[in-house]
Amino acid sequence: MSKRETYEAKATAMLEPICKANGVEIYDVEYVNEAGEWYLRAYIDKEGGVTIEDCEAVSRAFSDALDADDFIDDAYYLEVSSPGLGRTLKKDSHLEKSIGMEVELKTYKPIDKVKEFSGILKGFTANDITIETDAGERTFNRSDIALIKLALDL
Repeated sequence: MSKRETYEAKATAMLEPICKANGVEIYDVEYVNEAGEWYLRAYIDKEGGVTIEDCEAVSRAFSDALDADDFIDDAYYLEVSSPGLGRTLKKDSHLEKSIGMEVELKTYKPIDKVKEFSGILKGFTANDITIETDAGERTFNRSDIALIKLALDL
């Protein structure tokens, strides 16, 4: 397990009871380096969406827990937020909740000279994701998908 994966797993385990106590759920946790700075990001969600007060309460409790355990060797910034309207669908639970919704999908390599697709998420298996596009139903191998996220309906 890489350092990043280890930190994300430990942070997720630490965050679980904090989220439960605050009536929210963990959507995702990521530990990333951007422009030479490390960020530990916790995305939280609940039915109807999270408020700034939810984020603040979770952030304070999570910060205290991280300070007490101090397992991250690097200097980092802690961010707690909603995953947003155009949220990335990384886990099966994200996909399950998004069936029937419009998604945007990007592939690593072009398929028929196209790398970006949009449509209604119809279903998924361990190996594929199926969407209904204007041209009909398309199934993509998960290993070919660079990104899948909810489409913003503006």
